[in-house]
Amino acid sequence: MRLRIWAGEGGSAGSRLFAAYAVASLVTVGILGGVLTQGYRDEAADRGRDHGSAQAAVIEEMAVAPALDGADLTAGLTDQQRERLQTATDLAIFRGSVVRLRVRNFAGRVVFADDGSTVGGVSVSDPSFRTAVAGRSDVKVVAEESRPSGQVIRVVQPIIIGASGQSVGVLELYLPNEAIAAHLRQQMRQAYLRLGTGLVLLYVVLALISWSTTRSMRRNAARHRHEALHDGLTGLPNRAAFRARTQTELDAVDRGGSGGAVVLADLNRFKEVNDTLGHHAGDELLQIVADRLAGSVRSGDTVARLGGDEFGLIMPGATDDEVVSLLTRIRDAVTQEVTLDGVPLSIEASFGVALYPAHGTGIEELLQHADAAMYHGKRGTADIVLYSGHSALQATSWLAVQAELRHSLERDELELLYQPKIRLSDGLVAGVEALVRWRHPERGLIPPSEFLPAAEQSGLIEPLTAWVLRRALADQAAWMAQGRSWPVSINISARNLESPGFPEYVAALLAETGAAPALVTLEITETAVAGDAEAAIAAVHALAALGIGVAVDDFGIGFTSLSQLRGLPVSEIKIDRTFIGGMPHDHQDRAIVRSVIELGHALGVRVTAEGVETVRVRRWLLEAGCDDVQGFLFSQPAPWPILVDRYAAHDVPLLALTSQQEYR
Repeated sequence: MRLRIWAGEGGSAGSRLFAAYAVASLVTVGILGGVLTQGYRDEAADRGRDHGSAQAAVIEEMAVAPALDGADLTAGLTDQQRERLQTATDLAIFRGSVVRLRVRNFAGRVVFADDGSTVGGVSVSDPSFRTAVAGRSDVKVVAEESRPSGQVIRVVQPIIIGASGQSVGVLELYLPNEAIAAHLRQQMRQAYLRLGTGLVLLYVVLALISWSTTRSMRRNAARHRHEALHDGLTGLPNRAAFRARTQTELDAVDRGGSGGAVVLADLNRFKEVNDTLGHHAGDELLQIVADRLAGSVRSGDTVARLGGDEFGLIMPGATDDEVVSLLTRIRDAVTQEVTLDGVPLSIEASFGVALYPAHGTGIEELLQHADAAMYHGKRGTADIVLYSGHSALQATSWLAVQAELRHSLERDELELLYQPKIRLSDGLVAGVEALVRWRHPERGLIPPSEFLPAAEQSGLIEPLTAWVLRRALADQAAWMAQGRSWPVSINISARNLESPGFPEYVAALLAETGAAPALVTLEITETAVAGDAEAAIAAVHALAALGIGVAVDDFGIGFTSLSQLRGLPVSEIKIDRTFIGGMPHDHQDRAIVRSVIELGHALGVRVTAEGVETVRVRRWLLEAGCDDVQGFLFSQPAPWPILVDRYAAHDVPLLALTSQQEYR
């Protein structure tokens, strides 16, 4: 049934195509005929003007000029001069080679006419007359009702007498145009014959094209439909087909059918494959994943490629437990190791699931919920996430945060606050740590915990880090100009370390700002160099080679092994605040902190404790040998001018610096 309908549509389309060709050809031929006709007319006019100009030149030179030799046209002609001129022009007029002839002086007065009249002719204000007075000829084809062709050739030119080439007056000639008009008619007949022949041949060609096109349309209809609804690279249904199939399943639910699941799948770190192995390897990986997905689903399921490295699955009739079980099997098949360009790769994928009708009854709603679940999985440890309101709403809100954060960079809504690091040995400021805040125009001051994770999951972390680096170095130059040689610590992301050229960018920024590398420390999280993060470790070595200090932040909550830490050019370890806060009532936290301090000193690095809020903790850390401390006991984060004023004296009253300001 579908084939017959499409064939009918193909025949109808062929007829419409033929009609379109016919109309287009008529318009084209009409335009072509008009152009050719106008061209012939223009050619005839040009030939008439050329003929008239040549004939007028002969008459002027052979008849008029000799007869007027010595004449003064301003005063008029003598009888003898008029008789000579009449005799010289009678033969041309008698034979019909001249229709009318006038001799005029420069004032426009007719001093001689073939019919004896002294009036008429071209007006003295006419451009043609002024052209002749100026010494040039003007030739035009003008209307003349008394002539058979309805036209004559009018020549207005200067009269040149003698060898001096002096112009004495104006010659106005009207020459017959019948021969040229007859030639034009002959050309028109030939043009119409050519156009008619061309039109017939064109319609024959169009008929053959239409017949061939109609036949090929029937053969290619299925292929065109397949291409319109399938991805060219993988052969899977595309986004349009996926949406259509989803709508079909939702309509079936409205008619009393069972529900199912909409799944979005995304490859993790797919961009790295393109960047390192090339786009051809990325395309090959997508084809492999598409084959594995298609070979793992049930017979009634649908697998589609939605774009990039994102795939969609529709699983009719599947419950939440069945979906998780099916996706576990699919994930195991998809994530098997693959070799591309001789490089073995481990594939990782994240799956977000939205059930219908439980999680939505519309396509957009289901896709949004599945995307939110998948996004939540990318941030966590689970690679198969079923939509739940809380987690997905948070992921969805992060999308909005990313959009606003992008604009905040453009509107310069970010600012840096600084928290001092106090050296326990003498109570002086050992340096300051730069902490970014977002001054939102509606929500006020936003802490980094509410926007940095969203930036981490997008490309915004790179321009954000660049902004922080540049602003921190500029602020450091300002406080050093006021006599405070404080080192500055700046937090950077794992994505910054993995970004190609990051050490070179930092080196260029130091050179541009004139900052001393020894007074700059970059803080990295412990997880940034865990595992086999070769790019991150190489970046750490490159940064240290510039003379920049490298500190491991939040130490104790990541996965860095002692051997990795020993091999890194680290100058400082910062103990995470979770251990510091638990020390007063947890002996295990105290044991961990003491061990980290001893470990750091054994490795030859300074140890800083974060989150110090009580005198009791400060004293314990001093006794344990900790080098530096940070926390609200000494100062909350504040703009650097406030810190400069607060620490104007060299001796720091540690217990007095507990002011509660808004910069928290």
